[in-house]
Amino acid sequence: QVQLVESGGGSVQSGGSLRLSCVASRDTYSRACMAWFRRAPGKEREGLAAIVSDGSTTYADIAKGRFTISRDLTKNTLYLQMDSLKPEDTAVYYCAAEGFGYCNLLPLTRLNFWNYNYWGQGTQVTVSS
Repeated sequence: QVQLVESGGGSVQSGGSLRLSCVASRDTYSRACMAWFRRAPGKEREGLAAIVSDGSTTYADIAKGRFTISRDLTKNTLYLQMDSLKPEDTAVYYCAAEGFGYCNLLPLTRLNFWNYNYWGQGTQVTVSS
């Protein structure tokens, strides 16, 4: 069983930046598909960015140019760098893992939440205008 723990959320003004981190309890996650999702109040969960085993990344349109997903295999940590934040980015942010083996989801499926079996508890991001 893999456990995921997010951190790095907080309150920031519009235009500011935050970097979210997600530490996995198993080092085998490094071969897995990982992704960031968020859920704003009253809205559906939405996928933001994903990274697969070979390092390929996929971004939702709302994240392109502002968010960057990356990982440090030596620290079992997934990151989401968020720049130029807007009030509409206010949400709870979650990291997710497909599993803990080699994974190569097709690009069109990488941001579908049902492909991910393990979820963190979430971290709140609040952006004020």
